Amino acid sequence: MTDRTATLAGLRQRAADPQRRILFTNATIISMDPQIGILRRGDLLVEGARIAAVAPDLRSQGAGDGAVVIDATGAILCPGFVDTHRHSWQAALRRIMPDVNDLGEYVMSTLARYAPVYQPQDIYLGTRLAALSAIDSGITCLLDFSHNARTAAHSDHAIQALLDSGIRGVHASMRPHFGDWDGQWPADLTRLQQQYFSSADQLLTLRLAALATDEIAGPDLAYGPRLAQVARDLGIGVSIDAVFGTTSSTAILGWARDGLLNPGVTLIHSTGLTGEAWKVIGDTGGTVALAPVSEAQIGLETAVPAVDEALAVGIRPGLSIDVEVALPGDMFIQMRTLLSIQRMRAVSAGYGTDQIPPRITTHDVLDFATLQGARTNGLESVTGSLTPGKQADLLLIRADDLNNMPLNDPIGTVVLGSDARNIDAVFIAGQVRKWEGAVLDVDLPALRNDIEASRDRLLAAAQ
Repeated sequence: MTDRTATLAGLRQRAADPQRRILFTNATIISMDPQIGILRRGDLLVEGARIAAVAPDLRSQGAGDGAVVIDATGAILCPGFVDTHRHSWQAALRRIMPDVNDLGEYVMSTLARYAPVYQPQDIYLGTRLAALSAIDSGITCLLDFSHNARTAAHSDHAIQALLDSGIRGVHASMRPHFGDWDGQWPADLTRLQQQYFSSADQLLTLRLAALATDEIAGPDLAYGPRLAQVARDLGIGVSIDAVFGTTSSTAILGWARDGLLNPGVTLIHSTGLTGEAWKVIGDTGGTVALAPVSEAQIGLETAVPAVDEALAVGIRPGLSIDVEVALPGDMFIQMRTLLSIQRMRAVSAGYGTDQIPPRITTHDVLDFATLQGARTNGLESVTGSLTPGKQADLLLIRADDLNNMPLNDPIGTVVLGSDARNIDAVFIAGQVRKWEGAVLDVDLPALRNDIEASRDRLLAAAQ
C-alpha cells in the first residue's frame, strides 16, 4: 500500500459527495455472502455509502475511473463486526472488577453503587469511549444497551456520543435498576424516536431494552404485554437482558403464549434455559445474543455459552461484549472463546466413545460476529456482509503483518490470528473511521483527560 497520506486526503476531500467512488483492489475478500464467498484476489467498489460491486477484476471494467483507488495487496477485506449488546456507559470503569465472582457482585457494585451517581456527561464520555474503542477493534455496528437513563438528558447524551463517534449504533433504551430517576421511561422513547430516529436511512436506530424477569429490579423492567405494546406502537425491536435459568424459561413460555415473541425480539445470554423454552424461541423466530466471555467469566447460570442450544432450534446467534467493568471489549476474543468452549464440550462429550458431537468452525463464529449479528440487531439488509446494495461497513486487515504472515486460510487468519493492531482501516457507510491503524478525528489526550476526570468523580461520589 503506497502513498497512503494522499489516499486519505482523497477520501476526505470527497467525503460529502454522495456519488463518490472508492475502489479496493487486489484484496483477499471474505464477503460472508454465500453467493459471493471468498475471493483470493478481488476488487470491491463503493459508491457513496453502499457497496456497488464485488468481483475478481473491476478495474478492467473501468470501475477505477474517477474513483479513489486503495491498493489492498496483502490485506483481507471483510465485513465489520457487529456487537449485539454492550453497556457502553460503563467504559470509564473498565476492568475495575476483573475478578468478579458472580452476577450479584456485578449488580451490587456497578448498578447499585456506581450507576446512581452518573451525570449526563459521564454517560456521554463512557459511551463515546466505548464506541471509538469498538471502531478501533473492527466493530462497525454496536447495540448500546443503555440502561442508566435516569433523565431525558442521560438518554440524549448517550445518543449524541454514538453520533459523534461515527459508529453504526443501536440505542436500546432502559431506565436504571436502582436509585433516583425522573420516571420518564418508557414514555420518553416517543420523544427520542421523533428527535433522533425520524429517518430510516441513517446510522442510528432505536430499540427498547428490558429485563427478562423481576428478580433483579422489580416488575417494571420485566418484558411483558406493557413493554411489548410500547415497542409495537413505535415500530421498534426489543432487546431483553438477563435471560437465563428456570425463571426466564417460564417467562419465555408466557411470552410465546401471549404472542410477544417474534423476530424483532432478541434474548441476551440465554444460558440454562429449558428445552421447552428453546423450542418456542426457535418456533417464533426470535434472535439470540450470546456474550461468550461474560457467560463463562461471570458465571451466568451454567456459565456455558448456549450456542449448541441455539443451533439445535435453527437459530444462528449474534455475539456481544456485555460489561467492560469486568471483561474485554473486542470481538476477536468473543469468537475465539466461543470456538474453544464449544469444541471443548463436543470433544469432551465424545471422549471414550466412537462419537463426537458436531463442532462449530471458524467460519461459524465469523458468521455470528458479522451477518448474524446484523440480523440480531435488525439490520441484516443493511450490514453484516460485503453484498452489493448493503452499506459499506468493512475492515481492511493486514495479512502480511508479522503475526499473520503468510496468508493461508483467510477466515482462520481473521478469527485466530488477528487483533486490533492488524486492522489497517475501518469504513462505516463508506466513510473512513480508522486509517493506517489509527482511529481518526479523536483528540486522544483530551479524551484521556476527560475520561479520567469522569472516573475520578464517579469513584469519589460513590463512596
